[in-house]
Amino acid sequence: MNCCGLLTAQKEPVPLKSIEVELEVRDHVATVVSTLTYENKEDKPVEAVFVFPLPGDAAVCHFSAKIGQTQIVAEVKEKQQAREEYDDALSSGQQAFLLEESEQSPDIFTLSVGSLPPGESASIRLEYVTELAVQADDGLRFCLPAVLNPRYQPQGSGGSEGASVQVTSVPASLVPYSLSFSARVSSPRPVSKVESNCSLDPLQHLNTEQTQATVKLAAGHKFDRDVELLIYYKDAHQPTAVVEAGQTTAKTGTLMGDPVVMLSLYPEFPQSVMSSVASCGEFVFLLDRSGSMDCPTDDSMQEATRICSARDTLLLLLKSLPMGCYFNIYSFGDTYEHIFPKSVEYCEKTLEEAVKKVEEMAADLGGTEILESLKHIYSQPCIPNQPRQLFVFTDGEVFNTKEVINLVKKNSGSHRCFSFGIGEGASSALINGLAKEGGGHAQFITGTDRMQPKVMQSLRFALQPAVEDISVTWDLPKGVSVTVLSPPITAVFQGQRSLLYAQLTGQSSEASEGSVMVKYSLAGHPSQSQLHFSLKPAEDTGLTVHRLGARTLIRSLEMEEKDDEAPQDEGVKERVVELSVQSGVSSSYTAFIVVNKGNGEPIEGPLVRRNIPTSMLGGMMYSRCDILVFDDSSTCEDFQYCEPMWRNKDASEEYTRISSDEACLGNVEAPTIKKPPRDPLLQLVSLQKASGYWLLDPALAAALGKTSKEVDKTKPPAVNQEMWATVLALIWLYSFKMDAKEEWELLAMKAVSWLRAQNAPCVAECVEAGKALLGCEVQKDFLGL
Repeated sequence: MNCCGLLTAQKEPVPLKSIEVELEVRDHVATVVSTLTYENKEDKPVEAVFVFPLPGDAAVCHFSAKIGQTQIVAEVKEKQQAREEYDDALSSGQQAFLLEESEQSPDIFTLSVGSLPPGESASIRLEYVTELAVQADDGLRFCLPAVLNPRYQPQGSGGSEGASVQVTSVPASLVPYSLSFSARVSSPRPVSKVESNCSLDPLQHLNTEQTQATVKLAAGHKFDRDVELLIYYKDAHQPTAVVEAGQTTAKTGTLMGDPVVMLSLYPEFPQSVMSSVASCGEFVFLLDRSGSMDCPTDDSMQEATRICSARDTLLLLLKSLPMGCYFNIYSFGDTYEHIFPKSVEYCEKTLEEAVKKVEEMAADLGGTEILESLKHIYSQPCIPNQPRQLFVFTDGEVFNTKEVINLVKKNSGSHRCFSFGIGEGASSALINGLAKEGGGHAQFITGTDRMQPKVMQSLRFALQPAVEDISVTWDLPKGVSVTVLSPPITAVFQGQRSLLYAQLTGQSSEASEGSVMVKYSLAGHPSQSQLHFSLKPAEDTGLTVHRLGARTLIRSLEMEEKDDEAPQDEGVKERVVELSVQSGVSSSYTAFIVVNKGNGEPIEGPLVRRNIPTSMLGGMMYSRCDILVFDDSSTCEDFQYCEPMWRNKDASEEYTRISSDEACLGNVEAPTIKKPPRDPLLQLVSLQKASGYWLLDPALAAALGKTSKEVDKTKPPAVNQEMWATVLALIWLYSFKMDAKEEWELLAMKAVSWLRAQNAPCVAECVEAGKALLGCEVQKDFLGL
């Protein structure tokens, strides 16, 4: 396997000097403008190649280059045609710029800056629009990816087997370009706060209604991690509709010429249904055990690794499952494993066996080949009256993203899929795509985020009754027709947003209002949610809604074209290219091309290729992937892409791990990662039995911070040991861990159900004795007994 040196900033100048990002958020839609400045300080012309990530659901809609005082706007063309024009321009000595989306994953782009003359500078302007995902705490999440993890390419998928997507990566401290970032937020509702994983200057409100605000990164920020913003509005769950006027220069009857409506729906379920939790289901957990899961969850090197956090989360999930359900646990790397041959009924015996196996799991299965494990899961027959719920945990370093998502889509009728992206650089295209096509919900765990509360939010969604028979009915005035651009709604959850895009054709002189009705069946009861909206186009929206609508339709068509089993429609690719060119929105079949013909004089000298490095988290360098060898003798002409080397279980000492910050200086001693002590909450959780009770033993006493003697001595005489232990555990949770209630609430409900089933008359006495022992106070009715 070839492995060679990454060139440092000290050894060779890198052409990319700075990135400036301006973010504009309007309600739950974001427009992002990035300006990349290049400068060639060498004595010969260079070609700068930069592979970088964007949000997986972004619609790139503008690309231009400024050379000196000349501004040239790119055209969208069929990809092969654009590549040929780029090559022709370079061979004739002209400057050219090419922006391409990966055919395998829509969150990876390649920007080629060709024939930048000696001493010349150029500015590239890139603009995209994207929807903002709603988080469990109702915040809207925007992520500017800085980290592009290598994507593992499965064997037999084309290219060199076992290879990675070719990405040039360096330790974060050596990224040679700077970042400036500012954001402007506006909404019909007040902006209550903006939070970030990076240091921000204070939020500045621009009006007394607090519906407009600005914020920017604090000075001195290094682009060494994804920049994440969480934006919070008051009354965020209000349904909304935006009608955007068509482009005046576009032909009426086309997507860009007609108005487009974007509907944001938040169905509200009856409280009587939501208060009950399902006691059935087949819960299948799929855990990534590739080498990169051995990385820390952030770059401090003091936190637990991704695999440790995933193991702790699996423990919490297992303890929170209802009695009577079925479950199984799969894990994958180069191959896949499962704990049980098929899903088993949840009981004390199967729970204990699963917990023991989970505690032994390590990031030791090599690459990230998720596809075969999914195929095996889907080959298993579903269990009657036990709806299948699939939970996928991965750091997203997958090459064949579209193939994986398409498989989930094919099986969407038999299950719901909940996905979790772990760590910086997890593929947003993969994580969001799995949940969207699987009718579930996506979560991202980055930096110092705790995985457990986000995963438990998804478990609550999984335990909600499945919404069935979903239909959407439009009521529009005579003379106005609708063409829906979005795929059919396949999942509806309490408090979660559903977005719909539709093209409106025609006009009406009779009415200026339309409505849409979403009907569905919930727990056997018919329900509906209706939204009325004005047909009058909103002012000053640009073409954001049109571009997002075009992106939605393009993605649907691309997935349809990638379906290996469906009859191939020769016109699908042509339709995608036509839509992409018409709307100016990126696709996997098109590219943005700029050629600067200038004064027609060719640029003198041989062209040298330069690969712009992408930030790589320091923690990745300590993992069992991305083992890089730095060759001090490497010259610019020797430069090649680096590929990750996956640690072989049978020859685990073959490769040397290298310190991220000092790798280029030749220091190959990596610091050890400190293993944090076990969380007291998880320690208590680990002792709970499947049916909900705790045993009175020394381990429980220790978890409560007491001795066995103290616990035994204060037990009321009429109370049995299991009831006493269970009441103590619940008192401890309600007294000392209320800040983490969303993590343990489901297993506490199971414990209360067990207590109720005992029909013991001495619960009140038990609670008073427990409060005295633990030295705390709780409400008398906290158990609901």
